[in-house]
Amino acid sequence: MSCSPLHTEYEVMTYPEALEWLYSTQTFGIKLGLDGPRQLLRQFFATPQRGTKVVHVAGTNGKGSTSAMVDSLARATGMRCGLFTSPHLIEFRERIRVNGEMISELEVLQSVEQLKQLVADWDHHPTFFELTLAIAMRHFKAMDCEMIVLETGMGGRLDATTAVPADVCVLTPIADDHSEWLGETLEQIAFEKAGIICEDKPVISAPQSPEAAAVIAEVAGERGAPLTVITEPLRGYQIDLAGEHQAENAKLAVEALSALELPLNFDIVQQGLKRIDWPGRFEAINHDPVTIVDGAHNPHAAKALVDTWKSRYGQDRPVLVFGAAQEKDVAKVLGLLAAHSAEIHLVPIDSPRSLTTQSLTLMLPEDSPPYMAHRNLQSCLQSLSNSKGPILITGSLFLVGEAKSIIQGGIFQRSSQ
Repeated sequence: MSCSPLHTEYEVMTYPEALEWLYSTQTFGIKLGLDGPRQLLRQFFATPQRGTKVVHVAGTNGKGSTSAMVDSLARATGMRCGLFTSPHLIEFRERIRVNGEMISELEVLQSVEQLKQLVADWDHHPTFFELTLAIAMRHFKAMDCEMIVLETGMGGRLDATTAVPADVCVLTPIADDHSEWLGETLEQIAFEKAGIICEDKPVISAPQSPEAAAVIAEVAGERGAPLTVITEPLRGYQIDLAGEHQAENAKLAVEALSALELPLNFDIVQQGLKRIDWPGRFEAINHDPVTIVDGAHNPHAAKALVDTWKSRYGQDRPVLVFGAAQEKDVAKVLGLLAAHSAEIHLVPIDSPRSLTTQSLTLMLPEDSPPYMAHRNLQSCLQSLSNSKGPILITGSLFLVGEAKSIIQGGIFQRSSQ
């Protein structure tokens, strides 16, 4: 790889032009590996400052919620904390936050201008995710963050975030996930996720299937990493996210910060868990009609969504609005949700990886409730404007983001990653 030095002169762009260039790099697809991200972080002067604590979160379900909880709890102790997550719901800047505040448009613009020049003659162009991570890490450094929370993009072992050395690693529940990249078996997928485990650094794991648990224990043992497996949810606290599964995520977050010996007590934990900013997870975005959005895109998440719905609304079945990307278990997700829905409305998502409504129709179970296909989400929501029953929009975080932008306002920034 040939790398040019970072100069002070660079192409002058507008913020929309900067985003357009950044999004154009999604055509490079997904590249798993750490050499490129490490080189990029060094060349862009985006490695963490000495003494900055890093919490790295991987898994299949709940990694975003858990990351948001770690961030909120750290801030409750008085630490300045940077949070890196993906994908965004409505706009790109959601991915990069310090103490809850999104990175500014100006800083994104300046970073993109410099990155575009830096990588112009590289033999292997960095991916969208790698570039976004570099922007985030440079921002966290400039903001003197005392802690950084990194959510993996995919997998773990070769995910770009693993180029950043972690002080504690967190593994949320692991299930079938991105099998084309991570492997066909649960053991293979768990091996990739457990790849974030660092030598001699604490590992906090959610309860796992026997197959995943065995792999995690083996990797942790090989690396001399002390392993803590939580055995029960966190009780006695008010958590600002709906669902029983969030109590397990909260326990993971508390254990992660305890491993770093942060000064936690009842008041700090309660303050942190009451102030979590993590939209799109069983979030009410409208009240007339009642409209809930949730990014349940796999069977494990769909089951948690059904359980949460029942605990909140009992036997009141929702009008389901569903759209999904081309994933392995969409039919199973649809089957779980259809069994608890009054009617179903199928829509495409605003992504190149969207499943067509024709494909979704073929995935419906034989005993499906009445269903209808729509050309887009906008027309679907217009047709449901006078709905008497509660509406549940789910299946893809991209769909959740589009729904929020339509109903609550904001310019939806389409992304495929």
